[in-house]
Amino acid sequence: MVGNLNYRLDNMKRVFTALAAMFMLSITSATAQEENGFKKINVREDFKENGFQWFHDAELLAAGNKEKSNAMTIGWGGIGTLWGRTALTVYVAEKRYTKEFMDKAEYFTVMAFDVEQSKVLNYMGSKSGRDGDKAKALGLHTAYTANGTPYYTEATMVIECKIMYAAPFNPQYFKGDVPKKMYANFSAGIHSMYIGEVVNAWIK
Repeated sequence: MVGNLNYRLDNMKRVFTALAAMFMLSITSATAQEENGFKKINVREDFKENGFQWFHDAELLAAGNKEKSNAMTIGWGGIGTLWGRTALTVYVAEKRYTKEFMDKAEYFTVMAFDVEQSKVLNYMGSKSGRDGDKAKALGLHTAYTANGTPYYTEATMVIECKIMYAAPFNPQYFKGDVPKKMYANFSAGIHSMYIGEVVNAWIK
């Protein structure tokens, strides 16, 4: 009887210890974002941007981990709902260095920057991470979410997504002339689609 009681107490202790650890992790995560000047938002309620214009204005896509990561400027994307989830879709061409990170990643971030920080988007879109650390060259400070996803503290908005689907476009299914003309002389190769569920978002 005493042995069973001790066993149950030990189990309860392990459960409480695990719950406490999870609670402390959530506090640490929230504090880390707040220390970098961000506040957490609900994109369904607090995202005020025009979804048809937001990607056209150019954003930054990042993937990787604390050992190594890379980012690139993107002008294509989509925001909406898929499979009952709040979803964000990005596209990365075959020869882009960031694609190597996206194909290994579980999560990615999409970041917005102020107009005054346009040099960040210009540089990230014209230079390759294969030739050097672009974030370091720009003086950007890399931070990480609780999931270990990289982002830059200089961003004005950070959206973290968990990848639900990833696949390259199949030319067999292109309809009309737009995609055919797009890839006729596109040296970076065909794009892959990455659909992510929005799991976190922060704004300054």
